[in-house]
Amino acid sequence: MAVREVGVLAIGAGPANLALAVAIEESGSAELADGTLLLEQSPDVKWQRDLLMPWARSQVSFLKDLVTLRNPSSRFTFLNFLHEHGRLDEFVNLGTFHPFRWEFSDYLQWVAKSLERVEIRYGARAAQVDPVCGADGSVSGWSVLLTDGDEIRCRDLVVGGGRDPRVPEVFSALPADRLIHSAQYRTRIAGIARDEPVRAVVVGGAQSAAEMFYALHENLPQSRVTMLVRSIGLQTYQTSKFVNELFFPSFVDEFYDSPPEVRAQLLDEMRFTNYAGLAPPFLDELYTMLYRQKALGPQRSEVRAMTEVVGARVEDGEVVLDLRDRLSGKTEPLRCDLVLLGTGYDPRKPALVRELAARVGIEAVEVSRAHRVELGESAWGAVYLQGVNEETHGIADSLISVLAHRSQDILTDLLARRAGGSTGSRSA
Repeated sequence: MAVREVGVLAIGAGPANLALAVAIEESGSAELADGTLLLEQSPDVKWQRDLLMPWARSQVSFLKDLVTLRNPSSRFTFLNFLHEHGRLDEFVNLGTFHPFRWEFSDYLQWVAKSLERVEIRYGARAAQVDPVCGADGSVSGWSVLLTDGDEIRCRDLVVGGGRDPRVPEVFSALPADRLIHSAQYRTRIAGIARDEPVRAVVVGGAQSAAEMFYALHENLPQSRVTMLVRSIGLQTYQTSKFVNELFFPSFVDEFYDSPPEVRAQLLDEMRFTNYAGLAPPFLDELYTMLYRQKALGPQRSEVRAMTEVVGARVEDGEVVLDLRDRLSGKTEPLRCDLVLLGTGYDPRKPALVRELAARVGIEAVEVSRAHRVELGESAWGAVYLQGVNEETHGIADSLISVLAHRSQDILTDLLARRAGGSTGSRSA
C-alpha cells in the first residue's frame, strides 16, 4: 500500500473538478497547482459516459464551458479546443450554440490532457474518506483510502462525483440483469445482441428517459418499446429568456441570501427549467418518429401518459409491472423483458458525503457561499462540495452554467485560507 500526501484532492474528474483544476492552474500559484490531484475512477474522461449517443446534444451553450465566463482569454475554452482540432469553421457553420454531447465530452478530455501542473490519476476509486484530527479534535485534513489499497492524505478535499442514481423502491425486487438506470445505459445495452426481440419498458418523462426510448430503436432494432410517463404527457423545458436569467452566476448570491422557504419555492417554480422536461427540438423529433410509425409501420413504440408503476416482479421468467392508470384508477399488468429507469438521481447528498459527515459528527451538512462544508472555525482542513448544493445555491448548481464562476469561488476560498485571511460569507 502506497501513501501519498497532497494539498488539494478532488474526487471525480468531471466538468466541475476539471473547471476547478483549470482555475487553479491559471491562479498563478504554482505551489497550489503542483499540490493538486484529481481522482477519476474510469480510464479516461467522458461526460455523461453512458448517454453519449451520436445525436445527443448539450442543452447548454458552449459559451458556458469550463472557463469562458470566468476568463474568456483562457487557452482552455471550447472554441480553442475546436481551433486546435481544425473544426472551428465547420462548427461555426452549424449555426448552433449547442454542441453534440460527444464533442463536449471530447473537449473535457482535451482539457484534462492539457493540464500542465494539476495531476489526474485514472482508474482510482475512493472507497472511504476519514477525517484526520488534531490534538484538540479539530479537522486538520483527510485520509482517502482507494479501492486498490493506496492511501492519499490531503489538507483540502473537493467532492465532485455527482449524486447517486435513484432507483424507486417499487423496483427493488427486480434482479439487476433486468434493470438499467440511465447512468448505465450504453454500457449495459451493449451487452444485449442487436437482433434480440426485447420487450423494453422505459420509466420516466424527462430527457434521459426520452433519449433511452429513442436510442433503443437503433441499439435494439427488433425491440418493442413502451415509455411510461406519470404526467399528462411529455413536455419541453421552460426556455424563457427571463427565466433563464436565474441561471446567471450572479443569481447565486441572491438565492443564497434568501430565506430557506423562499429558496424552496424558487426551486419548485424552476423545476421545469431542468427537470421533468425535454429539449424542444428533441421532443419534436420523438413525436415525428412516432407519427411515422403510425402512418408507415411497423408501430413498435408507445408512450403511455398518466401511468405509474405500483408493483414490479419476475414471474415465469418475465418481468411483470403493475400499471395504475391515474385517470381511471384501474391497475393492469404489463409483461416485458427489460426495465430502463430515467428516474434521475437521489436528491440527498451523495452516500460518500453522508458517510463522511457521520465520521466527522455532523448531523446536517451545511455549506458556505464558497461551497465549503461548515466544520467550525478551528478546522484547518476543509471539504468542498460541487454540484449537490441546489437547496442553498440554486438549481444551476448541478449544471454546467455556473462551473466557471464556482471554480473561482472555491479557488478564492482556498487561497484566502492558505494566506490566513477571512473569506466572509461570500467569495469574490
